[in-house]
Amino acid sequence: MKIIRFLDADGEHLGTLHDDGRVTVLEGTLFDDLHDTGRDATVTKVLAPLEPRDILCIGLNYRKHAAEGGQAIPEHPVLFMKNSGAVQNPEDPIRLPRVLASNSVDYECELAVVIGRTCHNVKRADALSYVLGYTCANDVSARDWQRNGGGGQWCRGKTFATFCPLGPVLVTADEIPNPNDLSIRTVLNGEVMQDWTTSDMIFDVPTLIEFLSASTVLRPGTVILTGTPHGVGFARTPPVFLKAGDSVTIEIEKIGSLTNPVVEEAVAG
Repeated sequence: MKIIRFLDADGEHLGTLHDDGRVTVLEGTLFDDLHDTGRDATVTKVLAPLEPRDILCIGLNYRKHAAEGGQAIPEHPVLFMKNSGAVQNPEDPIRLPRVLASNSVDYECELAVVIGRTCHNVKRADALSYVLGYTCANDVSARDWQRNGGGGQWCRGKTFATFCPLGPVLVTADEIPNPNDLSIRTVLNGEVMQDWTTSDMIFDVPTLIEFLSASTVLRPGTVILTGTPHGVGFARTPPVFLKAGDSVTIEIEKIGSLTNPVVEEAVAG
């Protein structure tokens, strides 16, 4: 099932996106008694598929990405976090920070995993049974704040408002039995910048869930960003950073395309 969260004339709803483009209204919640009413919907705006409880992010999780940055293969998954205020809807703008100004804002295509039930000390063999589904994510990153402005932590440069676009759909886990066999890419202003496969992950999705749930409780609605492949802007010669007027699209096989324009943050005079 392809699930969208959307607005219509009556407010916010969940719906099933059908292959012919038709949307029918779902009742219940993502995590309890979700069922299709069969009623057609008139969608006025597509929202991010959910409001995450937590956003856990993995850095340096593709072999070729680690190599392009001159980084050693990590012994354990590299964990950082974004706050929920970073989430952005499909088609809504990524805002370049101007109060804490950055001129080094980068794109990162990522497969996002949505946890569907409480997850604690889960074994790798059982890990995928805790997944509700998958969506596209853009782990937008202010490289200057990531490297130099966060006291040695990455979170400051990763969690500015709009720095976590998600969507446009949540594809349920039954439709993607192997999340580590998907093509993934970034297209910037019509030019392909990243084009690889999730099979290059150093730590695959089951391993990440096992690691993140170890001695830790992951609640339903936790979103895991699983890392980005090579081709990011900072590693190019010369570097390519986002600028106002750009359009960036994340494409993942079996999920779809997540597009956001880029603007400068408005600062009150």
